Amino acid sequence: MTCRELPKTAENVSGIRRRDLLLSSCSLLAAGVAATIVLPLRSRASAQGSGPPNIVYIVADDLGWKDVGFHGSDIKTPNIDGLAESGVKFDQFYVQPMCTPTRAAFLTGRYPLRYGLQTAVIPSGGQYGLATDEWLLPQALKEAGYKTALIGKWHLGHAKPEYWPPQRGFDYFYGALVGEIDHFKHEAHGVVDWYRGNDQVVEPGYDTTLFGDDAVRLINDQDPQTPLFLYLAFTAPHTPFQAPEEYLDRNAHIADESRRTYASMISAMDDQIGRVLDALEKRNMRENTLIVFHSDNGGTRSAKFAGESAVKGDLPPNNGPYRDGKGMLYEGGTRAVGLANWPGRVQPGVVNGMVHVVDMYPSLLGLAGAKLGKNKQLDGIDVWPAISQGKPSPRDEVIYNVEPFRGAVRKGDWKLVWAATLPSKLELFDLSHDASEKTNLADTNSDKVKELQSRIEGLARDAVPPLFIADVLRIAMSAAPSTPDMYFINPD
Repeated sequence: MTCRELPKTAENVSGIRRRDLLLSSCSLLAAGVAATIVLPLRSRASAQGSGPPNIVYIVADDLGWKDVGFHGSDIKTPNIDGLAESGVKFDQFYVQPMCTPTRAAFLTGRYPLRYGLQTAVIPSGGQYGLATDEWLLPQALKEAGYKTALIGKWHLGHAKPEYWPPQRGFDYFYGALVGEIDHFKHEAHGVVDWYRGNDQVVEPGYDTTLFGDDAVRLINDQDPQTPLFLYLAFTAPHTPFQAPEEYLDRNAHIADESRRTYASMISAMDDQIGRVLDALEKRNMRENTLIVFHSDNGGTRSAKFAGESAVKGDLPPNNGPYRDGKGMLYEGGTRAVGLANWPGRVQPGVVNGMVHVVDMYPSLLGLAGAKLGKNKQLDGIDVWPAISQGKPSPRDEVIYNVEPFRGAVRKGDWKLVWAATLPSKLELFDLSHDASEKTNLADTNSDKVKELQSRIEGLARDAVPPLFIADVLRIAMSAAPSTPDMYFINPD
């Protein structure tokens, strides 16, 4: 299949899954700080005499907050733990509640409500993608002299080649375009989703291992005179829960089958991170490489957000003390495990204040000496002094999300979660005393509720309508029989 045939293929997949997509979509529907950033004219690293740093940005897929060793997990993650112990751990690192929105927020420095990606994820049959008039992080870094590479998962548009990574600022791309693939077959709905550049390729192997192999090759071939931006976006531990036998044997101490397989996927990812670190050391690149690691959202606790794979029973991710998980606006869905590591430049410790994934855009561009100007107005704030020097985070607000049917915002320690669908529900939490969100204080703090509701309303007025909902309507209309009657979807 050539790149020009993908939209047709996507429609075929859409046809196969149309009813399921409509049902899941209806189920879901039932269910900012715009900062002006002035970056330095040259990179902070250059000012210290070593040139712009290499940046290795690693994202896990649906990793539970507690499912790393340094958070007390039964899953061993020695390489991730080593980065955490010798770097900074993020105590309040926020992402969007689902995959596509988080990846978009990272690459734009803007909340997804600004460009219509705030709702759900781009489904296999989706015809939309991240707006092409957004100036993405790899484009800005490439302009600043970086080699830019994405190895792993994209999930920001697959129906048209203009949405694909090679057309969005990445010099090199290897991996999957859609959101959920078989980890051994590299397929979605029986269609191969595995690319090198714009070309589909068929290769055997476990995807996590292949991503590690390719990252090591890339590092080994890197010109030391050119700074590298490597976005390493693993598909682990996203469903379907699959792992090689050697990793299942390593985690034989975990009795529950689903959690054992889930843990094995994390073990495989940790091994590949270790291989990347070794490759950087061998090329003498490690001392001038910033590594950031985090999950794209909280671990999946509801089958509703587990993708299209068959799951049963209690889902294996563990979000520790935080309520709920992926897809939800509570802390379990949006407060992610995260760390940053750069030998000699980031001192071991904890960033206690709020940091949002949108903050990575201006922070990384500041390190690279890249210029702002082609981007749209940012929601991200440069938080590098908080990461590198232990200074207080300048962020005092987090927009969890704003959609036509729900919204959540945090101001200081106060967080409002507003389900606007009938019967509507308002929940107010004081996160300084109740990070687990057990006690709803809305009835006794009406002024704070009104203040945060007003903030959500203002954001909703300025938001671009969700592209997901428009695409669902497109599919529904194309599937509907030619009769003027009202159509109903049978939830059974």
